[in-house]
Amino acid sequence: MMDERKWAEGVSARIKEKMRTVAARSRGKIPFTTVDGVFDDWTEKNICWWTNGFWGGEMWQLYHATGEGVYRENALMVEEKLDRNLMNAQGMDHDSGFKWMPTAVVNYRLHHDGVSRNRALLAANDLAGRFNPVGRFIRAWNDDGDGSKAGWAIIDCMMNLPLLYWAYQETSDPRYLQIATMHADTAQKYFIREDGSANHIVEFDPATGEFVRTYGGQGYGVGSSWTRGQAWALYGFVLSYLHTKKEGYLGTAKRVANYFITNIPENGLIPVDFRQPSDCALEDSTAAAIASCGLLELADCLEEPERSLYRRAALRLLYALEQGRCNFSLDQDNIVEKCTGAFHDKKHEYAIIYGDYFLIEAIFKLTGEGIFVW
Repeated sequence: MMDERKWAEGVSARIKEKMRTVAARSRGKIPFTTVDGVFDDWTEKNICWWTNGFWGGEMWQLYHATGEGVYRENALMVEEKLDRNLMNAQGMDHDSGFKWMPTAVVNYRLHHDGVSRNRALLAANDLAGRFNPVGRFIRAWNDDGDGSKAGWAIIDCMMNLPLLYWAYQETSDPRYLQIATMHADTAQKYFIREDGSANHIVEFDPATGEFVRTYGGQGYGVGSSWTRGQAWALYGFVLSYLHTKKEGYLGTAKRVANYFITNIPENGLIPVDFRQPSDCALEDSTAAAIASCGLLELADCLEEPERSLYRRAALRLLYALEQGRCNFSLDQDNIVEKCTGAFHDKKHEYAIIYGDYFLIEAIFKLTGEGIFVW
């Protein structure tokens, strides 16, 4: 039987060997994907893009593990560049946690930097301001001012709630906690189906709070099971449990995890949607990386035999990624391959920065080298 710790330490060493080179040649960038194997830069393309915090988070994870200055330099650069996003009202949305938890909050935790604290609190205040009190949900995307998306909420927001939990811990203002838990309660009721599968988008009437309908969103269609959404739900409810100790969130996380585990293909590689057509072979490696992080945290919340069940599932996903979907070549900037943003996108199975981030987070959980970001 494979020695799990030894295996994880071996993967960690390969990550650090590769990223030392990649980080040095990616100075000044905020990457999303690769072009001919080289990271692109979204600094000018779209500084408000929802993934722009993950490179900073990746850099802080590697700095914590190695102490090498290039990682700190890159992380600080991302945080400072994101100030342009903070000053752009239309560019602020439900994904503030993804942008400022791995950057400003981590920097504040590590270095007690007051400027970073201020940035994170500004982002938390904006996120709290998206709360719809009659529907008890956090609005997702913006629209053109016509209110067409004023009632839309998405499962991804479960992963952004930690910014509000952090703000509550930092300020002792219960509004942050109340908003986060009310949104989580709404997500439990309307997003998570009885079998543990998850809706991606739920629309409410923004004036009355009443449920309107669900949308297939980035999955195959209405009623399907978009795997990255499943991973957001799994990890998100674990995190809400960790921050609140509400047993209902733990139970929901287990239900979502059980559904996810049941649907893992034999080869351990995750499709874009668990209910995509049988003749469709599209994959999303990011769903596997994110779910593995959630499963490891879930395992740590439980006693045996459940603890081993969820830990084994996480390792199964990570083994499959390492053996078949990771590129450790020094001439290719990304690590994780075959990532997909949405089922109906024109482009599928390419490099996406959060695939690398969550792979690194998961491996560093196993080796004990990582930072708990969320």
